[in-house]
Amino acid sequence: MTSPKRPTRAFLLAAGKGERMRPLTDTLPKPLVRLAGKPLIDHVLDRLAEAKIEHAVVNVHYLADQIERHLADRAAPTIQISDERDALLDTGGGVVRALPLLGADPFLIHNSDSVWIEGFGSNLDRLIDAWDETKMDSLLLMAPMATSIGYSGRGDFAMDAEGRLTRQGGGARLAPFVFAGVSIAHPRLFDGAPAGPFSLNHVWDRARAAGRLFGLRLDGLWMHVGTPEAVIEAEKAIADSAKPGSVSRGAG
Repeated sequence: MTSPKRPTRAFLLAAGKGERMRPLTDTLPKPLVRLAGKPLIDHVLDRLAEAKIEHAVVNVHYLADQIERHLADRAAPTIQISDERDALLDTGGGVVRALPLLGADPFLIHNSDSVWIEGFGSNLDRLIDAWDETKMDSLLLMAPMATSIGYSGRGDFAMDAEGRLTRQGGGARLAPFVFAGVSIAHPRLFDGAPAGPFSLNHVWDRARAAGRLFGLRLDGLWMHVGTPEAVIEAEKAIADSAKPGSVSRGAG
């Protein structure tokens, strides 16, 4: 463990409308869409519990009542709701609203649709063990773009040998790594953050400019579950990983 205090809290992004997942999200919030028989949000919460995260703050907006009912009996981690019914605040604004519930210590930020097939060991444990608050404001789990499933973008970051992240230069070049939907943040990352809706990219770029934005390479197979077709593709990958002889140990 690099930092003296292991994060025990997480913020779970579950407020989005999931428009690319329609028609599945016409009457169902995206976090409750099932993947391999289990709602996406439960894949995430189960993995957080395994990593000894004790408390999760979940933001809600679209079809919020359904998410609240689904989480009402959740025991591990314990759940607290950050209500965004009045206005959708985007990723960064959502964290800022939830900061009073998250406390003064570093915490995880986790997309509710971020799933992967583990390689050897737990990626969340590796991320937590690599966290060093003396030199980092944020540490992102990064998936190699070339081996990810369901992702068709241009990538997000390049990463040096020490894990520092940089944005890829313009033109036609692709960035080799894509953000895998989970990070650790120190509350100071949001000092001076704008009011209202804003993307986490805003504070990440500020941390990057200060040399305090780092990444850790995901060990396993990351799946971008953003469309109904991607759900089918991810379920096939999960089923294949469970076959005898597979080195992966299942999704979370």
